[in-house]
Amino acid sequence: MQNTPSPTIVLVHGAFAESSSWDSVIDVLLDAGHPVIAAANPLRGIATDAAAIADVVRAVDGPVVLAAHSYGGAVISNVPTDAGEIVGLVYVDAFAPEQGESCFALSGKFPGSMLGEATLRPVPRGDGTTDLYIVEDRFHDLFCADVPAQQAARMAVTQRPATQEGLLEPSGERSLWKEAPSWFLVGTDDRIIPPALQHYMAQRAEAHQTIEIPGASHAAAVSHPNETAQLILEVVASRVAA
Repeated sequence: MQNTPSPTIVLVHGAFAESSSWDSVIDVLLDAGHPVIAAANPLRGIATDAAAIADVVRAVDGPVVLAAHSYGGAVISNVPTDAGEIVGLVYVDAFAPEQGESCFALSGKFPGSMLGEATLRPVPRGDGTTDLYIVEDRFHDLFCADVPAQQAARMAVTQRPATQEGLLEPSGERSLWKEAPSWFLVGTDDRIIPPALQHYMAQRAEAHQTIEIPGASHAAAVSHPNETAQLILEVVASRVAA
């Protein structure tokens, strides 16, 4: 009997973050002996970003578990089913949109999001699009309230912008969470994506499991890397056993 190969874990960061936001999670996954790719999410628009992540998946030989944070959840939801052998989806404080829904529209579906005109800094680009950054002196409170101040300041300085157009872009006609099993991790003090919205999306996706981290901010993968990694490892183990 042949052993089922361990899935490659592809981590997809969200808006206002970068691949390093997964650093402490990566340490745990690598220590457990699993192949990991921290993909560079372009943050330009749902369709183009999903195509970029799909290219990463296509280059993997064997099964893949996709884990995404924030806007990255909208991106993995739009990766085509035939991009590879995608055996599981993990949403970490992340969007899981249905066809036609945008991240901005979803974030207003339930009260609690503090992301808006007063907390975003627009930067017009030469190509006609607009980059959005979280205002630096609001970043700690909004994005990562449970992270030490010095680390939060570094995260604010190194944040990568998403385009306004991407956050307003409707999700495509096929949602990957309808085709692949999903798991959700919810930080109960998320001030970007309201926890009520995350539970709504998890229920709609018929998630195999939804876990809460009490008091965790939107940056749960940074502030609670062990719990985040443990959920991913459980998903990997369940896919190997399936």
